Amino acid sequence: MSAMGYPIADNVPYGVRSLSVAFAKEESAEAASETILPARPISDRINLVTEVGFKMLLDELARAQQALEAANMLGDVNERRRQSAVPVRDTRYYAERVRTAQLMPAPTSNEVIAFGHTVTFERDDGRTQTFRIVGEDEANPSQASISHGSPVAIALIGKTVGDVVHVGQRELEILSIS
Repeated sequence: MSAMGYPIADNVPYGVRSLSVAFAKEESAEAASETILPARPISDRINLVTEVGFKMLLDELARAQQALEAANMLGDVNERRRQSAVPVRDTRYYAERVRTAQLMPAPTSNEVIAFGHTVTFERDDGRTQTFRIVGEDEANPSQASISHGSPVAIALIGKTVGDVVHVGQRELEILSIS
């Protein structure tokens, strides 16, 4: 019991748990929770981007803003909240990624591996792979691009053709840099 004589559960006065639903005019607590999504995680790494990666961030931001505008046109308040949850989250994420982006110039030399290079290496199992080192949001290993913060990229950056690097139990020999 509180000092005022009200029952308390988990240090929250009785009735306060449903207060947000009552004042928000939500149909239920479930509907209210559907409208608030957790923020997309943002890496602690420096947000390096290529020109293509920066354009992609701008395009994704514009797409999220358009989806938010479309959701805000809906007449039903609950449906508007549900439809705007993802665009709100994505708009915040991409706005932050654009704000913190550090556009990196294309490498001018192919002597030493750096951000933006395409690297071909041979694995210790004999397979050859080629990846471009790009920003986190641009990375897509199935399209031959890896994040500059990935273990493979971290091992490759600063190395030259002929160098052998270790990634976990794997050994990679650098064949070319472009």
